[in-house]
Amino acid sequence: MRQVAVSVVILGLICGLGCWTNKMLQESAQNLVFHINLVVDEIKAERWSEAENHIGELEEAWKRYVGWWPIILNHQEIDNIEFSLARCREYVTSRSKPLSLGQLSELKRMVEHIPAKEAVTWKNIL
Repeated sequence: MRQVAVSVVILGLICGLGCWTNKMLQESAQNLVFHINLVVDEIKAERWSEAENHIGELEEAWKRYVGWWPIILNHQEIDNIEFSLARCREYVTSRSKPLSLGQLSELKRMVEHIPAKEAVTWKNIL
């Protein structure tokens, strides 16, 4: 009986930790998308200095998450996001509107895809 109780507690902790991790991943992805959207809005309005400031804020937000995201994510995805973010910075600095918007769109898709990919669903399990 004692082993069953311990097993149930451990299973409950694992499930709880999984749900908490999914929630934190979703919140952090939404925060990154918010910052990406700010940059996009500034670029569309051709306010390049503000766009550069928002890229800096996006990079700071990313630094807060890059510490714990590799624990639960594939490192290749982390690398892809970092490379994309670096390209975004350079495109905004060079004031290339089409390249900036295209790269930001790609970055946004990568970030939005992560919580859906990591969620505990039948689709992801099977």
